Amino acid sequence: MARKTAATRKAEIVATTLRLADELGPDRLTTQAVADAVGLTQPGVFRHFPTKQVLWQAVAETIDATMTEAWETALAGSPAPLDRLALLIRTQLRQIEGNPAIPAILHSRELQTENTDLRDRFRSLMMRFQALLRAELIAARDAGQICGDIDADDGAVLLISLVQGLAIRWALGNRSFPLEFEGARLVGAQIRLFRTDAAKEIRT
Repeated sequence: MARKTAATRKAEIVATTLRLADELGPDRLTTQAVADAVGLTQPGVFRHFPTKQVLWQAVAETIDATMTEAWETALAGSPAPLDRLALLIRTQLRQIEGNPAIPAILHSRELQTENTDLRDRFRSLMMRFQALLRAELIAARDAGQICGDIDADDGAVLLISLVQGLAIRWALGNRSFPLEFEGARLVGAQIRLFRTDAAKEIRT
């Protein structure tokens, strides 16, 4: 059997860590469990990732790269700001559905108290997503597609809260509903509230 390259082995370790984080929970995950799952000794894992914190950083980098590519694809899918906005939300939910450990990682002790670099990486990722949503809200507002007095920053935070709240409900509900489908329905309702006609009706 051909010996795996270092890059292939590292990618395997990261993918296994993500899978086990979902199965065991981030705070119960050990490097020994990762080593057993990939067929290495614990020192073998440490040859690629010197500490558990470095391994988590690699996991965050993988999530970051995957999400960034997915966002870019979503933004290329339509010239219309509100369509792009909806595509971004659906894409984000699809990413969570495909990597169900993400909600648990965001609320883990590892991220909240033990690994500042990991927390900063995820915070940066969230802020970049928020900036993308904000840009589409501004474009939609400038085009007269949503109410002119809607604050784009508040709107972006509201949409992120929708994603986060839905992801938590999905996780707590044992993933009993299709996350992307439910998100598409709810973001559609939210966009209708952003629209000029709906906003006028609410004010009157």
